[in-house]
Amino acid sequence: MAGELVLLDFWPSLFGMRVRIALAEKGVKYESKEEDLSNKSPLLLEMNPIIKQIPVLIHNGKPVCESLIIVQYIDEVWNDKSPLLPSDPYQRAQARFWADFVDKKVYVASRKVWRPKREEQEEGKKEFLETLKTMEAELGDKPYFGGETFGYVDLAFIPFYSWFPSYKVLDNINIEAECPKIFAWAKRCMQKEAVAKTFHDEKKVYEFVAKTRKKYVSA
Repeated sequence: MAGELVLLDFWPSLFGMRVRIALAEKGVKYESKEEDLSNKSPLLLEMNPIIKQIPVLIHNGKPVCESLIIVQYIDEVWNDKSPLLPSDPYQRAQARFWADFVDKKVYVASRKVWRPKREEQEEGKKEFLETLKTMEAELGDKPYFGGETFGYVDLAFIPFYSWFPSYKVLDNINIEAECPKIFAWAKRCMQKEAVAKTFHDEKKVYEFVAKTRKKYVSA
């Protein structure tokens, strides 16, 4: 199942990070093409004409879009190493549920923190922390969301950790104090080479987040 593999990506993207981690976990080599999202390439528009967003994984000329779908594709195609989804159908369904929760609840709430009005920002902070506490309750005392090994839900959620320091500085959200189990889990994930090497310099990420946040808050 080898062959030409190209990832259309954008370096700070939480969703692109998922795909990079999955490929690193599997030990799969690929070509990465950085996109300028303000001036999207003809290749991106050709490969993802419906959503027109990254990440897109192009395998032997055929595109796979949407990060969680891409991760599942990677897990199925390169299934000889580091399984990401559980083999049990029920556990697999649960993993998909929680990964979906990250997208529909955690991510959405995280953007509400950047609403223009102060009262809306405070409501957003509260909602964001509530979603993190829900994730923390699901994690419980397990090392990882799926149990003893790093898997699909961990992979879906861990990119958000790269923005935690920025939320602390810019929005006064101390996630380490509010959700200590999530913070400990994140540190555990960071001990994995596939995760650690996907993260960028904290200062570089902060500068990107601060610039992006300013657009929302001053809108």
